[in-house]
Order: sequence, then structure tokens, then C-alpha cells
Amino acid sequence: MRKQLIDHCHPQLSLRRQSCLLDVNRNRLSSDPSKFSTEDLEICAEIDRIHMNRPYYGTRRMVHELVGRGFTVGRGRTRRLMRRMRLRTIYPRPRTSIKSLENKVYPYLLRDLDICRPNQVWCSDITYIPMKRGFAYLVVIMDWYSRAVLSWRISNTLDTAFCVEAFEEARQVAGTWPEIMNTDQGCQYTSAAWTDPLKKADVQISMDGKRRWIDNVMVERLWRSLKYEDIYLHEYVDLVALGTGVGEWIIFYNHERPHQSHDNQTPWSVWSGSTSAAAA
Repeated sequence: MRKQLIDHCHPQLSLRRQSCLLDVNRNRLSSDPSKFSTEDLEICAEIDRIHMNRPYYGTRRMVHELVGRGFTVGRGRTRRLMRRMRLRTIYPRPRTSIKSLENKVYPYLLRDLDICRPNQVWCSDITYIPMKRGFAYLVVIMDWYSRAVLSWRISNTLDTAFCVEAFEEARQVAGTWPEIMNTDQGCQYTSAAWTDPLKKADVQISMDGKRRWIDNVMVERLWRSLKYEDIYLHEYVDLVALGTGVGEWIIFYNHERPHQSHDNQTPWSVWSGSTSAAAA
């Protein structure tokens, strides 16, 4: 991309001259498009809190809520931030059955499926994590039946590598492949790096409907618990502190936090106990 050739600190050529030479619209240049401003980070943190309580809010309602809380924002800016935060709003959208032209999108396989044992279905998702001095993204691999978190990774970019690493760790922990892997339609999960190993292992690939967070509801419930029980309470400063805090909370969630749907057993005891019984 020609915009990437622009040097904002060039000692001789101004931005105007470089834009002219490269035939790039100068109005579309920014000093560093990959970074959030301090004000953007504050708005993102508030959007994240609102979305946890009102996931059906689109950009219009989100703008109204933000303005009511003292922020000066418009719909365009709010839409841009929500996209970069990877937030999905719950509401019907026209032509939602259109598939990606670049990567294959797979159908949702879990509707009316009786999920009755561990490792039958795994699910994965990525969430935005606000910090005091920035932000990060967290991915988890979860067993749908037991709700146990098999692995997780934190990254400051939305690349595919940290998702693949998390999945590889989950396979090592479980010692097996899932029968079905369910995710959303994000580019990380439609990429060949993610889907090719699944197809080679004959794992069925399932993907949520577009804008359908509820299709992956188990992970969405995890995000809500994590953010209200840990993230919003501590306001982590950097990735090191965030990784330590998230790791401690996931240990608590897996091994100490009882789950009502399993007669107050912990997710890990349900996953490991059922797995051991099945192996025997």
C-alpha cells in the first residue's frame, strides 16, 4: 500500500510532497493509524462497559449513551472504535448470508445439537481488554460442555498467530482434538492457518451467524464474568500485569468457581472427571 511508504519524519520531503509523488490523498494520512489516542482509549473503555450491559446497542444508541456520560463523540468515530474493538452488536442485518470472498465461512452446527460430553465441542473468541495505558486482546479456547478454559493468550494486535498458539496449547492440555470447533466469522478464524489443521484432523468447523454473539454464548458469559470480577476492578497498567491478573482469575474460574449448571462443580472438575471416566 502506497500510504505505508510515507515517512512522517523525513528530513527533506514534506508530507505534502511525499503525498504528491506517491499520488496519495494527504487528508487520509495520520501520524500513526495503528495507535489509539488517550481520549480514544477512554472512550473505548466506556464503550466496553456499555456493551457488556447492552450488547444490542448499535452506533446510534451507543453515541447517545456516551454523550450522556460526558463524551464528545459522533457516530463515525464510535463506529470506527467499535470495529477496532471487535464488538458485535445484536440486531438483524440485511443480506447476512453473503459469504466472504477471500476466506470460506462455515455454517453454524450447534443449533439443536445435544452437547453432552467434554471435547465434543470447543469454542473460541477474542475480546478487547482496556488497560490504564493502552489495550490488549484476549483469546480463549473453551470446552463448551464443562465451560473449562483449556488455554488462553494475550496480544496487543489482532493477528492470527496468538489464536493458533492458544489452540495448540489446548490440544496439548486435552491430548485430543475436539469433534466440533465453533468460532465467529472473524478473519483470524477463517484464515488457512486456523482452518487447515482442523480440516486435516477431520474436525467439523462451525461458525456463528454474522452479528450473532449469542451463537457463541458460553464464551460471551465468560467475558462478562472476567471483566466484572477482575478487569474493571483492577485497571491493569501493562501487558505483564494484565497477563498475571488474567491468569490468576482463570485459575480461580477453572478450579474454584462453582458452576450452577453442573451442580456447583467447578468447570475443570467436570471436564477432567468426565474425560477420565470416558477414557476408562
